[in-house]
Amino acid sequence: MRDQLELRLSALNAVRAEQERRKVEQDKRQAEEEARQRAERDRAAIAAFASTLQRTLVPPALPAVPGLELACHYKTASPQEVGGDFYDVFPVDGGRWAFFLGDVCGKGAEAASITSLTRYTLRAAALVDADPMAALKALNTALLLDAAVGTRFCTAIFGLLDPARDGGFTVTLATGGHPPAYHLRPTEGGGVRVEAARAKGGMLVGAFAEAAFASRTLHLAPGEGLLLYTDGLTEARTSDGHMLADTGLTDFLARRPGPVSAGALIDDTVALLDTLPDTERDDVALLALSVPTPDAAPAGITTTAHSAAAPTPDVAAGQENRRA
Repeated sequence: MRDQLELRLSALNAVRAEQERRKVEQDKRQAEEEARQRAERDRAAIAAFASTLQRTLVPPALPAVPGLELACHYKTASPQEVGGDFYDVFPVDGGRWAFFLGDVCGKGAEAASITSLTRYTLRAAALVDADPMAALKALNTALLLDAAVGTRFCTAIFGLLDPARDGGFTVTLATGGHPPAYHLRPTEGGGVRVEAARAKGGMLVGAFAEAAFASRTLHLAPGEGLLLYTDGLTEARTSDGHMLADTGLTDFLARRPGPVSAGALIDDTVALLDTLPDTERDDVALLALSVPTPDAAPAGITTTAHSAAAPTPDVAAGQENRRA
């Protein structure tokens, strides 16, 4: 009888121990699930904040410039980070238009503050003096005088569009340590000739008090296009691990058919990026300009491909195309 009681007591203790073990495991699983859900909510909140902040640093849409087609693309490397790339297109005086594209050193909130300062300084400077060299000098001074900027700097390319009497635009480009723009011109055989619009010199913006910048002028005729980009494009790695680099980009652009369309140029370049691995991917900003041929759609067409840092109901993480 005593043995039976001891067996029953032992069995009861075993059951209680098993119940306690299961409860501990259940509580642990519940705590882990709650932690996972909190982490997902935090990541979503950070991504939403980054996306909202990012949209304040780039124009919500490109303007309609008479006689010109515009297209752009922007994507940050991570949904949780605010990128340091920037671009804009805006009117100045006498029917002229200004545009710029650049890249601030670094990422995150600090880089975002410098991006905001950079964009609005260039806009304000161009309204006072539309000369691209003067705009970069004003930005260089502003970055050096702002103590909050610290040792950060940026690269930038600033352009001025002046309508030409014989059609197209006279384009003046000034560069401050930024990769060259690419000028695409149709050939008689139906292809395009690609030329890097390089200006000799052009130092980083915000790095030196006596920084020297360089400029050059070109004519953008009907059927021709101009591509500006940040180094996230040329530093993207191909499947074999090598950077796309200037040579890869030049070869890619040379395969475009003529005449050149800004919208098609951006679409093709984004398609190229989509074929490359995402490892070590940097922010990418693209801005394309083209002059339609007389038999093309009416002048003033604007094609925008706007990208956010994180998906929203109407903006995908990749790109969204809108045609006016």
